[in-house]
Amino acid sequence: MVVVAAAALLLAGCGEGSGGSGGSGSEGGSSGESGESEDTNASVCDSAEGDGPKIGVAYDVGGRGDLSFNDSAYEGLEKAVEEFDATCTEAEAAPGESNVEREERLRQLADAGYDPIIATGYIYSPDVAVVSQEFPQVSFAVVDGYTSFVNDTKNYVPVENAVDLNFAAEQGSFLVGVAAALKTKTGTVGFLGGVNNPLIQAFEAGFKAGVLEADPKVKVVTTYLSQSDTQKGFENRSGGKTASDGLYDDGADIVYHAAGKSGLGLFDSVAEQGEGKWAIGVDSDQYLTASKDQQPHILTSMLKRVDVSVFDYVQSFVDGEIEGGIVNYDLKGDGVGYSTSGGFVDDIEGELQDYATQIESGDIEVPTDPTKVG
Repeated sequence: MVVVAAAALLLAGCGEGSGGSGGSGSEGGSSGESGESEDTNASVCDSAEGDGPKIGVAYDVGGRGDLSFNDSAYEGLEKAVEEFDATCTEAEAAPGESNVEREERLRQLADAGYDPIIATGYIYSPDVAVVSQEFPQVSFAVVDGYTSFVNDTKNYVPVENAVDLNFAAEQGSFLVGVAAALKTKTGTVGFLGGVNNPLIQAFEAGFKAGVLEADPKVKVVTTYLSQSDTQKGFENRSGGKTASDGLYDDGADIVYHAAGKSGLGLFDSVAEQGEGKWAIGVDSDQYLTASKDQQPHILTSMLKRVDVSVFDYVQSFVDGEIEGGIVNYDLKGDGVGYSTSGGFVDDIEGELQDYATQIESGDIEVPTDPTKVG
């Protein structure tokens, strides 16, 4: 079950406001008419009283309510609690906090008897690398992690009691890039990134590669909300709207985001733009959680099955099959993909599936570095 990947791929995984792009999921999720979660305070952990494992989940900045990455992780937690009669608790990072503070959060969970402990977002990787050594009997996982490369980015050094749960986000991004190229009327499409780091660049690279593979004449315009500030990059809905307005003003009629909660600003923007303008969601099927005025403009979403990875990890823990290392969820294993809600890509499903088959067979190798595209 453990798959060793290259360090470059790991460092280019996704981790939104909460250290991820913006999340994945099942095609479920809370569906409200406002584009917001119905109640992000209510938690399955409030009523879980089973005799199964005590699961601790540490979210990064933003936590639940992003309608994407973190909410997808929560869906996996809900399923695990129900399936394994578990109890659980949730913790959330504060904006601008240090590694020391994140480490202490993990220690508190371990001291309180939580095992396994799941950290959502790549930003927790160095913290888990430290704390896992202090609690060798506790099992840790990092969604979009690079724990195995913390001390040496070129060599794989597994941590015996820590697992990195990673995704080939570039593969799913390639497919929604194909969709954008086949659907654009203006010949220009856009990419909105949260933080300009290798993690989110993989989304951009896959998207651009898919666009250019389907139609080399289509132009891709890109903007990032921040170079390093995760709150500005992933927890910035108003900034996401302003940046999206700019991409549409630059001629894009379709914009794909990998920006966590900031991506909700894209949906605000596209609804104002009106007919002929589209948005592409990320991580989960964001059509299902969008407001009614936004839904007619959400072409598709790149699915990143964070919920599946969380559930699978807990199941491995329960079965006593956890090993330190890396688990990589790719297109071939249904770890990434695209949504069809709304029916807006039904007419190009054949083309999308053809490209998916080529990726799965290895005939198309999707890049993770946008500077190597085009």
